[in-house]
Amino acid sequence: MSRIIWKGAITFGLVNIPVVLKPASRSQTLDLDLLDARDMTPVGYQRINKSTGKPIPKEHIVKGYQYEKDEYVVLSDEDFRQANVEATQTVDIVSFVQADDIPPYYFDTPYYLEPDKRGERGYALLRETMRRTGRAALALVVLRNRQHLAAMLVDDNALVLNTMRFADEVLPISELKLPKASSGKATGAHAREIEMAVKLVKDMSEEWAPEQYRDTYRDDLMARIEQKIESGQTHELTPAAEEEEAPRKSAKVIDMVALLKQSLDTRGKRGGRDKSEPEEEETPRKTARHAPARKHAPAKRAAGSRAPAKRASHSSGGKSTSASRTTARRKQA
Repeated sequence: MSRIIWKGAITFGLVNIPVVLKPASRSQTLDLDLLDARDMTPVGYQRINKSTGKPIPKEHIVKGYQYEKDEYVVLSDEDFRQANVEATQTVDIVSFVQADDIPPYYFDTPYYLEPDKRGERGYALLRETMRRTGRAALALVVLRNRQHLAAMLVDDNALVLNTMRFADEVLPISELKLPKASSGKATGAHAREIEMAVKLVKDMSEEWAPEQYRDTYRDDLMARIEQKIESGQTHELTPAAEEEEAPRKSAKVIDMVALLKQSLDTRGKRGGRDKSEPEEEETPRKTARHAPARKHAPAKRAAGSRAPAKRASHSSGGKSTSASRTTARRKQA
């Protein structure tokens, strides 16, 4: 069960709904430690006194605001709370807007709202009202000593609070150099290109199912780790592989229609969705096309052809294994 990170109430008008706030996301990044390459000793994180150069115990560290050079006002947790007690305890709804009107770049971090004691009835009332009107609630909330603009949305039977960026934190789109919407310009999209692109998008369309996608790079990195463990390279650094510089692409004009047609043809040959086929035949293809996990064990997969360490260990006379295979094929030819 996810931890409670905040307790308070949702308020709008005279309505007060006790709730608790819980994380709605989690990090799946690998937990990597910093090491000293000379003896593989972990490197610790220390907060250093800039005057003495010595580490400072956590209990001696406080927050301070510099109002003049080298002059500070020290702030405690109680100072942050007393600055506005009500703001630190409420999700204060200030207005309701159409959910589709909020640009995606305003959203930041999602949280779940769960009703607290005696909050179930008000929670259900707000949820069903927002569901029926199709509106999102814009609110102000203080989390971790900072006030956030937030959007409250309905998802299934839950209220989701998504912290947002304030308008002055979002860079204006007008600063970007963007192609014109008109197809008359060389950088604009032409009607034939749009027609082919729309056909490709429709061919690639399917129902939203996020569980079928996953971080495959993390899987590949874990396979690499398993390979190094099995081969005994637990304290060895892998030398950088020699890579040939990729040839620079020419600045020739791109035939977008030809590329789009080729994409559609390729999808057809690979068993892409055919609109003339029955709907039930679609499911096995989608499962195969987006299989979320590499089911085989990481160690077995790592023993394949994608291990840079093995290329380095099998090199001879400065040539890589791939170069040796190329020479062998030339001899056979």
